[in-house]
Amino acid sequence: MTDATGKGLPARRPVRRGGVLYADLCVIGAGSGGLSVAAGAARMGAAVVLVEKHRMGGDCLNTGCVPSKALIAAAEAAQTIRSAARFGVDGGAPEVDFARIHAHIHGVIGAIAPHDSVERFEGLGVTVILAQARFTGPFEVEAGGERIRARRFVIATGSAPALPPIPGLPEVPFLTNETVFGLRERPARLVVVGGGPIGVELAQAFRRLGSAVTLVERATILPRDEAEAVAVLRGRLVSEGVCLREGVAVAGVARSGDGIAVTLGDGGRIEGTHLLVAAGRTPNLDGLCLEAAGIATTPRGIAVDRGLRTTNRRVYAIGDVAGGPQFTHVAGYHAGLVLRSALFGLPARVDYRALPWVTYSDPELAHVGLTEAEARQAGHQVSVLVELLSGNDRAQAERETEGLAKIVLGRRGRILGASIVAPRAGELIGLWGLAIQRGLRIGAVASWLAPYPTLGEISKRAAGAHYAPVLFGARMRRLVGLIQRVLP
Repeated sequence: MTDATGKGLPARRPVRRGGVLYADLCVIGAGSGGLSVAAGAARMGAAVVLVEKHRMGGDCLNTGCVPSKALIAAAEAAQTIRSAARFGVDGGAPEVDFARIHAHIHGVIGAIAPHDSVERFEGLGVTVILAQARFTGPFEVEAGGERIRARRFVIATGSAPALPPIPGLPEVPFLTNETVFGLRERPARLVVVGGGPIGVELAQAFRRLGSAVTLVERATILPRDEAEAVAVLRGRLVSEGVCLREGVAVAGVARSGDGIAVTLGDGGRIEGTHLLVAAGRTPNLDGLCLEAAGIATTPRGIAVDRGLRTTNRRVYAIGDVAGGPQFTHVAGYHAGLVLRSALFGLPARVDYRALPWVTYSDPELAHVGLTEAEARQAGHQVSVLVELLSGNDRAQAERETEGLAKIVLGRRGRILGASIVAPRAGELIGLWGLAIQRGLRIGAVASWLAPYPTLGEISKRAAGAHYAPVLFGARMRRLVGLIQRVLP
């Protein structure tokens, strides 16, 4: 910590009295949300204890966001070589060394890990305890033989892969996001169960790296996203050779020689060398003894109010374990709200109106705010703008023209939601998130000066389409003709 002159200030630390460790804040879980709370609170002068039973950095660093994006980057490199001929550059079929890809993935994790390390947090003044935490009462936690009492507690234990009740699943080897990044050899034939973001991202990545991939989804892939945007991505997956089996359930799995046989509800059968289960997440609650602290739960996780407080007013829950949207950036958002409430006693309420999410496929699919269906269900007077990526000059130059932007408007052009399917759509969606958060109307984006040539121009063109019927209609032509006749 530093004072206003930049000189170091001693960090406040928990104190031990009578065999009990006293702190202002005790954070349980060292994933993205918990680390953000612990670091922010310590740097602002609070005495903080951080408890983690497994690995610092949690799911995001070790088995989620970071390794998956590293794998996707490797897959994109392979696809760039494979498709280079469209630019007049002959690359041929890429040679994939999966052991080196494994090393690349874990090298990325290793490069980021020091930022989340015990050493860094202890340097901030946080007392870190690597052990299972359990509540022994409404105001006390035990971990690693330490009794911890704090003014406030924050539960940030995240979630784990959900395992659907598929007959035979416990008897066969299978992968989840917690184990798939440990592979040192490329799966020859990968069967993916689940068509959410994780399933779609990994299915495409492994296909690009040379695996034969079948993705099975009992409904449709990416059901939360706009159907028009999903259709673009579906077409790309199929064109790259991913076998999609939508609208069919998995009836059972069993060993088949050295591999796995997956039986489908329609009587079909798929043979694979590896099985990846990506069928949702479940909150990490085991071992916390929440009942001892009077903390209620639901099937989705810990019950919280709009301020993220549990039924024990001294305890907050954030991130996946709080039963809301399961994204790393939501955990970070929750962390900021809890710091405001727990350290300063200020009101804080979650607001998901401008919540973005991205599926990191190619093309990426990004969304913020309401879908068209959600807006209509909410009773809004809805109008929709759609701009195709094929009309974007940068997309044409890069031979990436499959995509679109869909904007959902309410009364008087109020921006309610946006979806973009395009290369780097996750980088493009932020403009629309800010617009929704600030309550802007479509004219604000239409008047935005976008650099040329960029993919971002698709947002300006979509917004401009709102005014096209008026600007280029018969009444405007008559008006311009009249004015031109009288102008000197």
